[in-house]
Amino acid sequence: MGDQQPIDPSRPVYVWQQVADHIARRIQTGELRAGARLEGERELAEHLGVAVGTVRRAIEDLRERGLVVTLAAKGTYIANDPAEETGQP
Repeated sequence: MGDQQPIDPSRPVYVWQQVADHIARRIQTGELRAGARLEGERELAEHLGVAVGTVRRAIEDLRERGLVVTLAAKGTYIANDPAEETGQP
């Protein structure tokens, strides 16, 4: 994910929204491909310097957008054809 921190708590945007947007950008750029398993909540929280609850809320938002699917006891995966499902510009 690089050394640059994409999350800035001082911005007038919810931190969970910044996390969700950061992951969405990774999907849109092809860094995360359809079917790929997303890092675990704790790992993402540690990498991004946020709380696990913040990551959990971000993943909930990504599920609502149709970008990821979560399977109980297996993890969160990038949904198939996210560009088509979100109407990527």
